[in-house]
Amino acid sequence: MSGRPWWREPFRMFQTNLREIDAGLDVERVLDHLEEYGANAWLISVGGILSNYPTGLDFQTRNPYLAERPSGDLVGDVVEAARRRGVHVLARMDFSKIDHRRAEEHPEWCFIAPDGAAQVYNGLTSVCPSGDYYQVKLFEVIGEVLDRYAVDGFFLNWMSFNEVDYSRRYWGVCHCLACARRYAEQVGGQLPEGRDSPGYLRWRRFAHETLGDLHARIRTAIAGRRPDAALILGEHADIVFHEANNAVGRPLWHHRTSEHVSAAKAYRPDVPVLVNSVGFVDMPYRMAGEEPYHFAQYLLQAISRGAVPSTYVMGTPDDSPYECLGIGGEITRFHRDHEGVYRDLVSEARTLLVRPDPLKGDVAGAVSEFQGLYLALLERHVPFDVLPEDKLQVSDLSRYRVVVLPDLGPIGAAGVLDAYAAAGGTVLATGSAGFDADVAQLACLPVIRRLASRESEEATRSLHLRGDRGMVPVIGAFHVVEPAERAETGLFALSRARYGPPEKCHGHRESGHPGWLRARHGEGAGLLMPWTVGRGYRETGLSAHRDLFADRVLAAAGGPAVETDLPEQVEIVPARSAAGHVIHLLNRSGDADQRFRRPVPIGPSWLTLPWPGERRVRALRAGRDLEVSGGRVRLPELDLYEVLLITETDRLSNKYS
Repeated sequence: MSGRPWWREPFRMFQTNLREIDAGLDVERVLDHLEEYGANAWLISVGGILSNYPTGLDFQTRNPYLAERPSGDLVGDVVEAARRRGVHVLARMDFSKIDHRRAEEHPEWCFIAPDGAAQVYNGLTSVCPSGDYYQVKLFEVIGEVLDRYAVDGFFLNWMSFNEVDYSRRYWGVCHCLACARRYAEQVGGQLPEGRDSPGYLRWRRFAHETLGDLHARIRTAIAGRRPDAALILGEHADIVFHEANNAVGRPLWHHRTSEHVSAAKAYRPDVPVLVNSVGFVDMPYRMAGEEPYHFAQYLLQAISRGAVPSTYVMGTPDDSPYECLGIGGEITRFHRDHEGVYRDLVSEARTLLVRPDPLKGDVAGAVSEFQGLYLALLERHVPFDVLPEDKLQVSDLSRYRVVVLPDLGPIGAAGVLDAYAAAGGTVLATGSAGFDADVAQLACLPVIRRLASRESEEATRSLHLRGDRGMVPVIGAFHVVEPAERAETGLFALSRARYGPPEKCHGHRESGHPGWLRARHGEGAGLLMPWTVGRGYRETGLSAHRDLFADRVLAAAGGPAVETDLPEQVEIVPARSAAGHVIHLLNRSGDADQRFRRPVPIGPSWLTLPWPGERRVRALRAGRDLEVSGGRVRLPELDLYEVLLITETDRLSNKYS
């Protein structure tokens, strides 16, 4: 679109994470591969640990393998060749480490562990974001690149305080002099040593703010020199970065990519999010390709939520012939061929699920609650967005009918949420959300105070609630509350009784303690489920937990946005874009324990459109118009995914076909 930066338009990126021996690569051959794959942007290693151009800065290391190129300049060759083809070039920089000589000359730049040791890995020494290598020298390197090359943007890798190295060894908090000085000035006191130290959460916030300030300065420096060059990084950048990856030994959260994209887009809908999808299975196994249907989920979850799809390989495409790139290319080319559909794609969900703030401390229980509620909404076909807890104060909630707070404890945005409810929204809190000590922070919650808490396994064992479908177990926590005078109540707890031996398993009597409460607040309402219903679903899979929660969300939202006979294994993501309304249907029947498999095809089905009026519906993957009658669409067989473009009957053009 005229007048907009290039990165505000849909694009597709391919990253070649180059080894030093790759400096002699065939530029034209790689560009051929990128274009065939469907990409129109190339993220290439430019500077930092190694400079793939003839740097003139004495604190940078020129790649010795540049001697294999007639020009002696890989970056220059890439920029020139890509320009001829209309491919954007993005510079990958990594300032996290320096070589031994520079570390000896400038120990003040380096990470120092609490025991005084430098962090050395494969001969390279980690540096600290508080020191002048990041705070000063980084800007000189970016300036040199901008002076020499018309690159379209920058991505800065591994910008962190290096608590953990490549082998996942935990080193602790950096104790370099720059960190000690900054921490004393900004926070006060001495640095903690590590995760178990008093004050560690204060240090986490200090580190987060230090990096945020650095990100903002980098963005300002680039924009001041070249406004048409984007920064891909954190929330202060032009493009928000998320790496979709796998890791040996890490429990798989099947919805990680969708969650992260939604969390960024709900906060700032107009800022692009780039999902860099890793083609290999884990860092120690960079040459082993990811399972194809696992990799496909990275890209599908990205584009369905309006993110930029990107693929990341080691070395050149010839060096990394991962099997998963076949399906990755198919999805990337689909995005290319329907670029107009993805222009300005934003969610049309009317339910908001708040994600716990990790800087509040031990949030494992809240994360389990969040994930259980996430699954409940997804399986019941309730479209929703995710918002980080710390963004509640600065986000527009008015487009949502329901805001869900999953066992968050004290809330910093109480006033914002009360105002939202008073204006007509519904706040639905679970577990401990909205309580500070035993006082309800939120005026919209239908309680006076918390009388007691049962939060251990022993305290909740044998605790049941009486639901419409029978008894429901409490898993995690149950809070006994004093209802407000105006509150409706129900789902009462039964007193705990013996659960063994069977001869003694009796005595479960209704206690009068409600498992849900609701009351009006201004034009809206507040609803509390003072127990961990989401954690119950996450850990047991009982549909009774799911439905108790989802039914209340649907009631608060005024009914389902989409009615369908699609099974719960299909994720429905409604959105709007420059082309019209868009619905992504993702077949999640391949989600399995610690893996994604090929999904089972789902036969013809139907769904109702959430938008009124006469509409034309085209299935973009099937390549045909669908039958619409009375707002109900007949869907074709669903394999991995389908994308529906919904327009007014006279608006659909061949441009989006």
